[in-house]
Amino acid sequence: MIQSTFEQELDRKGTITYTCRGVSMLPLLRQQKDLFIITKRQGRCRKYDVALYKRADGAYVLHRIIKVLPDGYVFLGDNCLNKEYGITDQDVLGVMTSFVRDGKEYAADAGGCLLYAKVWYMLYPVRRLWKLLKMKVKGIGGHR
Repeated sequence: MIQSTFEQELDRKGTITYTCRGVSMLPLLRQQKDLFIITKRQGRCRKYDVALYKRADGAYVLHRIIKVLPDGYVFLGDNCLNKEYGITDQDVLGVMTSFVRDGKEYAADAGGCLLYAKVWYMLYPVRRLWKLLKMKVKGIGGHR
């Protein structure tokens, strides 16, 4: 069986539904539990959109846009420490329009999801510091 790429599926159907692989979008999306629906990108993306993009190495990534620039975007996974720069419109395949958790579908642009995105990003400096401290403590603890 020949598998098609995300690009081919989006060109063919306009949307794709897929399950999370990885923890970079926790707590919004749970690995291999939640589904997300991506719609082919139409025009520029907006701040706080969760978008599917393809890195130069061929890896597909689903992360949140935290800054819209004239020539691209800055991305950050909800559960990540490091921002990703240099992603252009040509790299972005589509935007998450909804996700399914425990059989119920939630619109990605609904008020509650947008509020979550804003608050979660506002807390980024605190979350980053907390994660870095936890990593440092674990590193020190491992050398005893």
